[in-house]
Amino acid sequence: MTKYELSNVWQWEEENSNKGGNRPTAGERFEQKLPVGEAPFQLYSLGTPNGIKVTIMLEELKELDVDGADYDLYKINIGADEQFGSDFVKINPNSKIPALVDQSQSPRVEIFESGSILLYLAEKFNQLIPTDIHGRTETLNWLFWQIGSGPYVGGGFGHFFAYAPEPMKYPIDRFTMETKRQVDLLDKILAQRSYIAGDTYTIADIAIWSWYGRLALGKLYEGSYAFLNMDEYTHLLEWSHRIAKRPGVQKGLAAEYQPLGE
Repeated sequence: MTKYELSNVWQWEEENSNKGGNRPTAGERFEQKLPVGEAPFQLYSLGTPNGIKVTIMLEELKELDVDGADYDLYKINIGADEQFGSDFVKINPNSKIPALVDQSQSPRVEIFESGSILLYLAEKFNQLIPTDIHGRTETLNWLFWQIGSGPYVGGGFGHFFAYAPEPMKYPIDRFTMETKRQVDLLDKILAQRSYIAGDTYTIADIAIWSWYGRLALGKLYEGSYAFLNMDEYTHLLEWSHRIAKRPGVQKGLAAEYQPLGE
């Protein structure tokens, strides 16, 4: 392996290529017209850990018989760079899924970032978030914990464990250690509580299950269950299996995405 040496100024090696994917610049890359349905919510997303948070949330609201939680779901194929189209970038300048439009409001409300979407929906319908100051604050503590911690699992552990061109000891050790620390934290919390923020199911459970529950169940990265020795996190596993049985969760995972062309 050739030793990497830092240059004085970083240079993007694919700057003159036509390859897709991320670039060191933001913004739209092509004109795009997103479809718009009749449902109150228009969701442009994909079945990633961040994406399933919103379909689960909307299906949980429907399980609670909330009026006005219907949605149209459109697939943003990030492998085809559809997140860089002009209409999507207008909703989310950061070009990441999920993005939600509430067209029951006038003018319509555009929401991006999965945590922001969960909070918006919880507050709009007064569901899945406690109203007392202690319960609400604890729920938000854990919601924001997931938003801040998740990149260590996805962009860190998951990337170097499952997607990097070749195994590299230093990053794998670094991100595995941090992932196990986070998992151990959740296991210790769930030894004391039925749910992440207390005795009731909240948006904190939805956000954390979509990443850590799926990780605990071996659904994110092939081989990670054994590699992380998930059997030792018994409280996290019990919670993960219990959440997975919820009808709203199952329906959120099974939600059908319409392609943008139809």
